[in-house]
Amino acid sequence: MSANNASAAAASAPKKARQDLPKLGFWEEFMISGVAAGAAKTAAAPIERVKLLVQNQGEMIKQGTLDRPYSGVMNCLTRTVKTEGLYALWRGNLSNVIRYFPTQALNFAFKDQFKRMFNYKKDRDGYMKWFMGNMASGGLAGAVSLCFVYSLDYVRTRLANDTKSAKKGGERQYNGMVDCYIKTFKSDGLMGLYRGFCVSCVGIVAYRGFYFGLYDTLQPMLPVNNFIVNFMLGWIVTIVSGLISYPLDTVRRRMMMTSGTGKNYRNSFECFTQCVKNEGMASLFRGAGANILRGVAGALVLSGVDAIKPYYIMARAKKD
Repeated sequence: MSANNASAAAASAPKKARQDLPKLGFWEEFMISGVAAGAAKTAAAPIERVKLLVQNQGEMIKQGTLDRPYSGVMNCLTRTVKTEGLYALWRGNLSNVIRYFPTQALNFAFKDQFKRMFNYKKDRDGYMKWFMGNMASGGLAGAVSLCFVYSLDYVRTRLANDTKSAKKGGERQYNGMVDCYIKTFKSDGLMGLYRGFCVSCVGIVAYRGFYFGLYDTLQPMLPVNNFIVNFMLGWIVTIVSGLISYPLDTVRRRMMMTSGTGKNYRNSFECFTQCVKNEGMASLFRGAGANILRGVAGALVLSGVDAIKPYYIMARAKKD
């Protein structure tokens, strides 16, 4: 492709459908998406850590690593900065960023295979079969990816919730990623790194199912090639899907928090019932407000990078 053609494509990109733009290679798409996701996760890391602290405070109080509950998101934010410093808001972010790359690679590798396995077409088989096939293929791809990256999510959760212990005079339980892996493996074995895995698989199917169902239903009703409209649709669908599947996320993270304590839940159902019995139904939705804010930060960064992508194509063509 010539530089002139690339310039024309970039200049007219806002007016064109996304599929009219020249396609990037696998590794270019992979790296650009990875950098975008890393930037989004890093930008939203303080909100993510606050969300995890509020979400898991009940478990932390039981374990003695938190002396009193947070009264809300702002209270959690101010207390964390006051006791641990501003930099602590990014604690655990490295494992969260690293996790993206194998997840993305595995999704690329498996999603098409699972789609071909179901092979449902909307026009031929009807919307319901196509939708269920989409949900199943997305859930299976997500479950396979989880097999490889779940331990990174576990480490992210444990480091984010590793406050300066109220019992041990301000000491942390873990010194970093490697220390978290070693201590968990010594105390609980491989199972400790995968605690909550089954309910996580259910959560992926629920989240993706609602996401695809809502998005595919609403998207045809809206104007095309409108950045603001597309951003708002993606954000709203993410919020709704996230809220519906949020109790499952709470259960899996509460189960993660028990590794190394010797007081594990027998299964996800026991964790669910104990949370509701001891802390009320609202405990399953703690941190949901921060989760909505996190979605804004992530969507803004990713949408911005998506809009800039045509200019990368132009710059690459000039070099050629």
